[in-house]
Amino acid sequence: MKKVLFFLAAMLMIPMVHAAPEFKEGVNYDVVKQTSTAQPEVMEFFSYYCPHCAKFEPIVEDLKKSLPQGVPMKKNPVNFMGGDMGPELQRAYAVANLLNVETKLTPAIFSTIHTDRKPPKDRSDVKQLFVANGVPAQEFDGAVDSFAVSGMVSQFDRNNESYNIRGVPSFVVNGKYMVKIESITSQEQFNQLVQFLLAKKD
Repeated sequence: MKKVLFFLAAMLMIPMVHAAPEFKEGVNYDVVKQTSTAQPEVMEFFSYYCPHCAKFEPIVEDLKKSLPQGVPMKKNPVNFMGGDMGPELQRAYAVANLLNVETKLTPAIFSTIHTDRKPPKDRSDVKQLFVANGVPAQEFDGAVDSFAVSGMVSQFDRNNESYNIRGVPSFVVNGKYMVKIESITSQEQFNQLVQFLLAKKD
């Protein structure tokens, strides 16, 4: 995605923005729903197979630190990248979430695919990634097809459809505003835009 490459380049080349910018609908964000979520939240749509998503990880981590207390940063994996393994790694994210090892597994999966260039070929490979990162094989087996994980996967798919996600990474704030990544020129501006949208009432 050209807009993502532009954004990543801009993050490295353009100095931090110190004056609070004026954000505009259609320029910095789009309204994708008429109503907001009951509580403020930020949702990132991503895929483990997306190289831009892998490069966005430190940017997202910085954003998380800037969020107001109590505002969650949610991840929503999509299934339309990676061929047959797309849904499998979407499920892997749900397993990692359920077992409270997502912060360890997500960097490991990104590294395996984009640094080591050894993407998993089947569920057995995914299982080995979990085992290599401290998850007992029996815990993975007990979770991967569980009702809880299947329910999470179904919710991921509903979110993808509801927001008509066709490219990643994408960021939706309060279930109503889609960030236009191509308009952002620094980490600080990105953080400020998200905070602006979190506080927006109309």
